[in-house]
Amino acid sequence: MAGKRKSGQRSKSKRRKPARLAEKLLRIRTQLGLSQGGLIRRLGLDDKIERDYISKYERGILEPTLDVLLAYARVISTTGSGEFLEAIIDDKMNLPT
Repeated sequence: MAGKRKSGQRSKSKRRKPARLAEKLLRIRTQLGLSQGGLIRRLGLDDKIERDYISKYERGILEPTLDVLLAYARVISTTGSGEFLEAIIDDKMNLPT
């Protein structure tokens, strides 16, 4: 039967990973002058993620969840609404200066 997977096989994700995401997340933290723990507090995610997650995001080992990406966008926002989310995830766009 076409379209069925054999048990035990995982489907391959076709979602494209942003190539510059890790670089941008590191840049956000360094431009804010924060440690990894300080960034977690600033993002308001003390109870959601550990400090080592920030390191893994910045090295491209893990991708942040959407709520974490929104928190990053809000921390660099001028309005607090996260208007820079697209700039974080779109490789063609640069972060605001």
